[in-house]
Amino acid sequence: QVQLVESGGGLVQAGGSLRLSCAASGRTFSTYAIGWFRQAPGKEREFAATITRSGANTAYADSVKGRFTISRDNAKNTVYLQMNSLKPEDTAAYYCAASERSYGSPSSASYDYWGQGTQVAVSS
Repeated sequence: QVQLVESGGGLVQAGGSLRLSCAASGRTFSTYAIGWFRQAPGKEREFAATITRSGANTAYADSVKGRFTISRDNAKNTVYLQMNSLKPEDTAAYYCAASERSYGSPSSASYDYWGQGTQVAVSS
């Protein structure tokens, strides 16, 4: 089992940047693929990015491709989401999730553990 804690959210102007962190407990962190999802008020949770166990492969939603970068440091049990060129439509609660599968997935059903989320607000 793994516990996940997100941090790094906040209020930023459009065009700005934020880096979210997802810190995991447990010594088996490197055995989990990690995904970032987001949920805006009144909308369903949606996929943003995912990274495989080793960090060798990543995938992004079209809405964030070219602006967001997911990375991981298995020695620190942490996954990052670097968010650049932020837009008001990026405003949402951001969640990281861990999957026992080796590969990442855009489907939230593929993830076994979830953090509590961190809020991101982008002003125009």
